[in-house]
Amino acid sequence: MKPYRCIITITTRGTGTDVVDASRRQGATGGTILSGRGTGSTETRKFLSRFIEPEKEIVITLVEQDKAEAVMVGIQEALHLEEPGKGLVFSLPVEEVLGLTKINPTKEKD
Repeated sequence: MKPYRCIITITTRGTGTDVVDASRRQGATGGTILSGRGTGSTETRKFLSRFIEPEKEIVITLVEQDKAEAVMVGIQEALHLEEPGKGLVFSLPVEEVLGLTKINPTKEKD
């Protein structure tokens, strides 16, 4: 079994598909976009006496270990993560994977 990495990207609402697109350009087959909200002290704003926590998108991408660095750099460049408040991307090792199927978008169905 190939070694895999789980790449997690936390970014502003509405940019999850940009993360998936950037990942695909670097060889990933897709990703899962989840909704969340930020709780960092610098992110919470007060409006009309109510605290508002900004909405986030969390993208989970599973890639072969040898593609992980390129995918992460691609995400960073596409979303300008070097700028404050744009988000972050990190990866974790994956020890086991079950149910993973390879999708070949260029292969025609019979």
